[in-house]
Amino acid sequence: MYSYTSIRHNAKRFFTKNVGSIRNAAVIFAEVPSGELEADRHIKYIEDRTIDLNTINTQGGVVTKNLVVSIDPYMRRRMRAADLKSYLPPFKLNQPLTNFIVGKIIKSNNNKYKVGQFVYGNGGYEEYTVHFKDQAETLRILSDEELKLDLPLTTWVGAAGMAGQTAFYGLYHIGKPKKGETIFITGASGAVGQLVGQFAKREGLTVIGSAGSDDKVQWLQKELCFDHAFNYKTANIKAELARFNPLNIYFDNVGGDQLEAALDAADNFARFIECGMISLYDTSNTHGIRNLVLVVTKRLKLEGFIILDKNNDEHFNKEFYTKIPKWIANSELKVKEDVTKGLEHAPKAIVGIFKGKNFGKAVIQIAD
Repeated sequence: MYSYTSIRHNAKRFFTKNVGSIRNAAVIFAEVPSGELEADRHIKYIEDRTIDLNTINTQGGVVTKNLVVSIDPYMRRRMRAADLKSYLPPFKLNQPLTNFIVGKIIKSNNNKYKVGQFVYGNGGYEEYTVHFKDQAETLRILSDEELKLDLPLTTWVGAAGMAGQTAFYGLYHIGKPKKGETIFITGASGAVGQLVGQFAKREGLTVIGSAGSDDKVQWLQKELCFDHAFNYKTANIKAELARFNPLNIYFDNVGGDQLEAALDAADNFARFIECGMISLYDTSNTHGIRNLVLVVTKRLKLEGFIILDKNNDEHFNKEFYTKIPKWIANSELKVKEDVTKGLEHAPKAIVGIFKGKNFGKAVIQIAD
């Protein structure tokens, strides 16, 4: 990992006017998967791409040199046929994958942005991205005050970015936690789950988490001080939850059998925060939830959400960015990241999150 301080001496590396044509390697969407995602088949790293920084017309936009790019489970839902509808459009075949990046502006034809600024927003799984005007104006400039916190740049696409916003909004705005309540978090060692657990501990909740390996379980208990954690692959989920008071809040990142177990363990009027269902993203061997009648008999509230809906919510963004980066910088929040160095290794790293190989927030470091 690296921070703003560690790279600021390179600030003029690409700011010349005569750079010309340079390599622009990328990870592309090569084939629509019908089952499990495969690296080097469905998603491929290619080097034979170039960009000419002298002649590129940004049409009132900017060009970024991409430094880090996030890996997130929702990307799998975009790897689909073009005619299938969802809340986000599918990736385009033979074009770079896209997700949240931190990049440095190396060319600007927009008065809002200056060469040398660091920005956060949507960009490509590529070394350089051209952001035309409309897209460029969605980029968030990292302020001098924020950069002085000296967080790793990887953190701005994780705990201080979309993953953190997801955890913060889901728990506080939907879950509305109250001291003394009990919460169960699935995928608790992941990018979102680890933060939800820490927020819940701050609010005085009893926190239960599940993860997919014994070392992740140990980390949740020893490092994050979860009241209880278990390996969902080896434990009896219903028995683990039965050891505690009925659930008041369930934060769902996984779905499947764990959602069924949470429905059984829920107290009347419990709140179910439906953030993701990674167990269903990469397989055709699934079944429906078989005890949904409990939503009625226990008068449960189930609410799904997509954090991208809050992109233009100025009140929420101000609330998040005035709190969370400082909490991380002050060590009030612990952040575990799984950083893969090199864009060429991104296909395997992306596939790995659906097999539980990452430990913490998965990020690709593209450049220094």
